[in-house]
Amino acid sequence: MKIFEQFERRLLKNYIVGSTAAVLGVGSVFLFTTLRFSTYEFFVLCAILVSSSIVMFSLEYVFFRRHIAVFRNYFSKKHPGLQLAEKAYFHAHHFPIRTVKRILGPHLLGLSVPAVCLTAAAIYLDYLTLPYYYIYLASLGAILIAGMHAIIEFFLTTKAVQPVLRNIQERTLKDHGKILSLAASRHISIQRKIQWSTLFIGTFPLLLFALANQVRLYNQTAPINGSYWTWAFFVLLIGISFAIYGAYLLFKDIQQPMNELQAGMYEVRTGNSNANVADLYSDEFSRLIKGFNHMAQAIQSREYENKQLLESFFATMAATLDARDPYTAGHSLRVADYSMKIGQMAGLPFQQLIQLRKAALLHDIGKIGIPDVVLLKEETLTPEEFEHIKRHPVVGADILAQVQPFDAMHPLLPGVRYHHERYDGKGYPEQLSGEDIPIFGRIIAVADAYDAMTSDRPYRKGMTHEKALAILEDGKGTQWDPYLTHLFVEDMKLKSIS
Repeated sequence: MKIFEQFERRLLKNYIVGSTAAVLGVGSVFLFTTLRFSTYEFFVLCAILVSSSIVMFSLEYVFFRRHIAVFRNYFSKKHPGLQLAEKAYFHAHHFPIRTVKRILGPHLLGLSVPAVCLTAAAIYLDYLTLPYYYIYLASLGAILIAGMHAIIEFFLTTKAVQPVLRNIQERTLKDHGKILSLAASRHISIQRKIQWSTLFIGTFPLLLFALANQVRLYNQTAPINGSYWTWAFFVLLIGISFAIYGAYLLFKDIQQPMNELQAGMYEVRTGNSNANVADLYSDEFSRLIKGFNHMAQAIQSREYENKQLLESFFATMAATLDARDPYTAGHSLRVADYSMKIGQMAGLPFQQLIQLRKAALLHDIGKIGIPDVVLLKEETLTPEEFEHIKRHPVVGADILAQVQPFDAMHPLLPGVRYHHERYDGKGYPEQLSGEDIPIFGRIIAVADAYDAMTSDRPYRKGMTHEKALAILEDGKGTQWDPYLTHLFVEDMKLKSIS
């Protein structure tokens, strides 16, 4: 109900300010600066204006309560049904038009009809010494002011109703899994908005001045003097001020969806495929926003498919490598799991952890290029054969560097290329040392060593868990990164105790 209460307060505030400015501001200034009255006539006119305003506000309030009844019913329910949600959604889109109808209906008639009747009666009973012709001019002025007020209220209400639309959309998607959409037949044409707005904005100051001038000069016999031009400037200033404000609201109404679409396109351009623009509009911008969201969803779907293909590629390559040597089957998956555990304990961000897992899955991919007679040999390798083995990190990195898109593979290359470097600089292929070794290489080195030591081979049985951890402890600072090794060893010890 909080959204509804805020919406109701904002509408009432807009209406009270707008009506006061239009009726008591422009109307009374138009009336009391144009004509000359006695003190008695001044109070009679004030009484007529106040009485008519009371009738207008009363009628307007009745219609206003009827128009917001749908929203009150919707927001009063914790889990409104789909039919009620759709009714409230379409009602919200047409609420600005209903506001215009209220102002041009009960608002205008509620003021004009009582005012015309009371003024005519006051003239007939000699409470006012005015020609009946003035009533006709005043009626035209009321229509003009009501029209300008309706245009301003339309744009203010369009802005005020957007949080309500957003809330209805979000709740309906959450409760019913449906995205509400405005039917094409319910669109409010931008062309119509601009035509009617520019008509009133362009003609309001001139028509207001023409009516006021007609009243002022109707019975004037004295020549036009300085006071006339002061009055003329004042009336034109009021009319131009209303027109400028109306033009500003029209501009903001068109600018907002354009800015939101530009922001959405920037998000997509910078790689955020989850970009989405809220469809809060009842004109052609609604279609543009739907088209943009459809495009963004298609990009997101394609990106998801590409990620799935890439993940499948990683898993397939790792499985292909393990299939070459049945004695090391599952090695790549275990190294990936150990590497992820070390990365999490080291505080790597989520995106880096995902990249680390991929690099660990493919860390030995370069062994594809090693002949079976060397890779599967059970006896001790000759120096020449070991040189073949030592080439696999570089071969693996070169293979992955050919995979497109390169940006997806580039973060994985350091882990593949440098997982056999030693912390003391005696590893291969480049004899890097310390923290010059990329962190992926240092993490995978610890995980790879532990799994290699604890796995069975044709020529030896795997070490015990305790012995492998002891070797890692002894190699901290020489073969492996001391901090990362300490994290892994302590975590494995805690698991063995539990």
